[in-house]
Amino acid sequence: MSVAKKFDDGLTRCSWLNGDELYREYHDTEWGVQVVGDQQMFERIALEGFQAGLSWITILKRREGFRKAFKNFDLRKVSRMTESDIERLMQDEGIIRNRAKIEATIRNANLILELQKAGQSISDIVWSFAPPASKRKRAASDFAWLATTPESEALSKHLRKLGFGFVGATTMHALMQATGMLNDHAPGCFRRNQL
Repeated sequence: MSVAKKFDDGLTRCSWLNGDELYREYHDTEWGVQVVGDQQMFERIALEGFQAGLSWITILKRREGFRKAFKNFDLRKVSRMTESDIERLMQDEGIIRNRAKIEATIRNANLILELQKAGQSISDIVWSFAPPASKRKRAASDFAWLATTPESEALSKHLRKLGFGFVGATTMHALMQATGMLNDHAPGCFRRNQL
């Protein structure tokens, strides 16, 4: 299977894309762009966690619903969510209604706040597992999309040790791809050499 394909607008993109315009916009403007900052990283960790077992387009189509449900991923507001908030979110059709993932998002917010009190940053922690800039884009000759990498496995292990939920190695690999820690745009994709 080819890793890149030409779309009807004449641009060649990663072949995992379907024809959905929202998905295409995400690929063209967000996927692989560096994300820093604790609130931004919290949102991405939460969304990738909700994506576990589902397709990214399922999450992307509900992203605004997630932002509304989780108060724009404001760490303090999410950390104060209660059991009644969880019950309300379990009825919210704008998100994925998975109790374990909702509870993990709230717990993860609390853990990030604890890290901040200790002078640490979740963004800095996550980025500390990124490969060096010179190794973030694999050579075209051996390009393949991977489910995990040694870096994503190490990041997952570290976050789980800190108490984070829904941060498996595959989920963390997807996070690393999405937030610019890896450049996994396919050879031939117009975005590959722009990042």
